[in-house]
Amino acid sequence: QLQASGGGLVQAGGSLRLSCAASGFTLDHYAVGWFRQAPGKEREGVGCISSGDDTINYSDSVKGRFTISRDNTKNTVNLQMNNLRPEDTAVYYCATGFEGRQRWDCSIRGHNYNRWGQGTQVTVSS
Repeated sequence: QLQASGGGLVQAGGSLRLSCAASGFTLDHYAVGWFRQAPGKEREGVGCISSGDDTINYSDSVKGRFTISRDNTKNTVNLQMNNLRPEDTAVYYCATGFEGRQRWDCSIRGHNYNRWGQGTQVTVSS
């Protein structure tokens, strides 16, 4: 099971830290992607971390503001979001890639992921 948490309401310029927690399996063995979906919009890849060497990629829209990291002691992958903007408002999801894939690089395209967690709402007010 996969669960994203940590969302909330924050003013523009503020920060939030989302966490993707796994139960029943070791998250470190999988690539993990973060995605978001705003009302009326398509799902968008935000960033990802590979399974083998923790290569990290970000979308251009969040590069320099968001940071992905693993906490293997807690079996989580975190998404630190700084300098938030109203356009970052969305439901945020985490997902794991197919076992054995994305070891040395990762993709923020959703079809590379097959296990999705429940989302967490992030709302940024202007």
